Amino acid sequence: MRPLAAQVRLELALIFRNGESLLLTLGIPVAVLVFFSLVDVLPIDGDAVDFLAPGALALAVLATAFANLAISTGFDRGYGVLKRLGTTPLGRPRLVAAKGLAVLVVIAVQAAVLVAAALALGWSPDVEPVPLVGAIVLAVAAFTGLALVLAGRLGALVCLAAANAIFVVLLLLSGMVFPLDELPSGLEAAADALPSTALAEALRGALSGADVPGRVWPVLAVWAVAGVALAVALFRWEPDD
Repeated sequence: MRPLAAQVRLELALIFRNGESLLLTLGIPVAVLVFFSLVDVLPIDGDAVDFLAPGALALAVLATAFANLAISTGFDRGYGVLKRLGTTPLGRPRLVAAKGLAVLVVIAVQAAVLVAAALALGWSPDVEPVPLVGAIVLAVAAFTGLALVLAGRLGALVCLAAANAIFVVLLLLSGMVFPLDELPSGLEAAADALPSTALAEALRGALSGADVPGRVWPVLAVWAVAGVALAVALFRWEPDD
């Protein structure tokens, strides 16, 4: 457990030192929440903030656990920073666990900021804590695993491009900002199988007092298991190892 705890502390130190990246992963969800709550442009019945607050939280999870993690780890690997870790007792499973735990801590901080902003905009949540926490943990496992697959197999610049492209696709097809029923029927059906969509639906239910759709749990669980397993199997400490 000591190598894991030490790596979690290191990951957190690196994350909080990188203020620009941290500001971006939090600034985008806050900007989306505030702008679309105040500007009536979305095809949403009722108060926009009630729809957007859970979506903004899901967006923060996606940005932090996937895009930011993939890009930062890809560049660390490219610069040779991770090469030395490969010779320590840490190992791939504990690296995945350390990065996931560090991401959860960051998301807790981001959630506090987003909730404060949403409450100031008039949001009145009805929180179900068990599905809320369960959905976030499963999504973080899935996104962290997928991020490390990209970072551990691609060059830094290719990883940057791929992570950003996938992030945009997952955002647009998730229902985080725009209702899924606005998508063409074929895309809507495909979107139901994505972890980003399942996360957005789970958070929307858990924060509104409504029932969380049962279909989201198998989707999140499958992606979580697959993401972690693929990261452990495919991650490489350096391009030529």
